Amino acid sequence: MAASAAVTLAVFDTAAIKKTASSQLVLDTVRDALIAHAEGRTSVPPPLHLDFPETDGDCHVKAGWITGATDFTVKIATGFYRNPALGLPTNHGLVCVVSAHTGQVRALLDDRGLLTAWRTAAAGALITHAMARPDAVILAVFGTGEQARLQATWLAELRPVSTVLVHGRNPHRAAALCDDLISRGLPARPASAQQAAAADMVITTTPATVPVLDAAQVREGAHVTGIGTDMPHKNELPPALFHRAELIATDDHAQCLDHGDFGHAVRAGATARDGDIAAGLLLGTPVDRPDTAITVADLTGVGALDAALASAVLDQLLH
Repeated sequence: MAASAAVTLAVFDTAAIKKTASSQLVLDTVRDALIAHAEGRTSVPPPLHLDFPETDGDCHVKAGWITGATDFTVKIATGFYRNPALGLPTNHGLVCVVSAHTGQVRALLDDRGLLTAWRTAAAGALITHAMARPDAVILAVFGTGEQARLQATWLAELRPVSTVLVHGRNPHRAAALCDDLISRGLPARPASAQQAAAADMVITTTPATVPVLDAAQVREGAHVTGIGTDMPHKNELPPALFHRAELIATDDHAQCLDHGDFGHAVRAGATARDGDIAAGLLLGTPVDRPDTAITVADLTGVGALDAALASAVLDQLLH
């Protein structure tokens, strides 16, 4: 019996992905996937978490599928937060794209965490734009890494941003991020935690285990998006902020209740278990929000978004 011909698995690296995928493709794909997830048109099992406290690292394994899509994905994403001191990037990982018709692996995207970073940035920018006041132009980012830069630059693709306030524990890294943003045409300057918390729009992008801002310093009319609390031991936004909020959005209710800032607030008695709305439902029409309302979004990362983005990028790579 003749042996079947070996089939070489397609593997694409970050250079190929960057050359192929535009920010507009990412934003459009993530927007559609958030809406599909909010409408119940996805299959997303609970993520697997591994924690490595001795090296300040963590790993997520997420899978997802959008109903009717050609592919599903399984993704490994790591964050080791001491890596910059070693001359290594904080994030790494890969995405396995699998046919939803045959179960055959179509390709490996050796993205080193790039698609996770893009998915996260797109989701944060989209929901911040949707929930913030139409006239909000001052953005603050807590954090000084790649994700802080992406959140600022991608939000600026969706709405005018007049100033970016950067707050970080390391003044040198905060100054470096400001220089980077200025080189990209975004006025930026370092800020204290109090100054940053008082901005029109606030996005937290840290691996913090205790809240990074004081809820009392958030002004009426502001919007806050937290993207860093993706494991049970992490916590960026204080429960008191959720208590002040008139509108709370989550990317996945069960996930955010289990290991998001929303869950911390619920367990603290600061808000109700059913006090949130699916973020994707806010992307189709303008959000009805009083100018004085405080709004909050808690994003923990949804596997269906990874699936949609990886499939869209693979389609571009293969054509």
